[in-house]
Amino acid sequence: MASNSDPASPTPPTPGRSRNMAAIKRRDTKPERTIRSLLHAAGKRYRVDVRLQLEGARPRPDIIFTRVLVAVFVDGCFWHCCPEHGRQPGVNGGYWGPKLERNVARDRAADQALAAAGWTVIRVWEHEAPEKAVERILAAVDGAAPASGGAPEG
Repeated sequence: MASNSDPASPTPPTPGRSRNMAAIKRRDTKPERTIRSLLHAAGKRYRVDVRLQLEGARPRPDIIFTRVLVAVFVDGCFWHCCPEHGRQPGVNGGYWGPKLERNVARDRAADQALAAAGWTVIRVWEHEAPEKAVERILAAVDGAAPASGGAPEG
């Protein structure tokens, strides 16, 4: 939940909205579970929701393959401003606009930090066909060389 002392984090306009925001799942969403299930069925093993400690960033990909340094994010269309389905809410724009902009900025910073550390980053939109997303992930995982010295664990 946002703090009133942090000007970069707007406070939800009502206590009810604040409770709703706190109840939204950060992990184990349906699209994420579907993709993990398909990866598991393909014989792939991975780690879930691991915070990585990188130079200048602490990203938390939804799925990581530590041996080949592949990080997967399953992004919701609303929360991450999908170019196809993302939309700005018509109500409380002063709250939602900055919040969504920060999400996108955090995504770009995570992508850059991961790439600088040698990771391959795959972003999957929630509207994407899970089978197609898994094909992209498998191509990256199967095409990557094992990381030397292991992945930086967080």
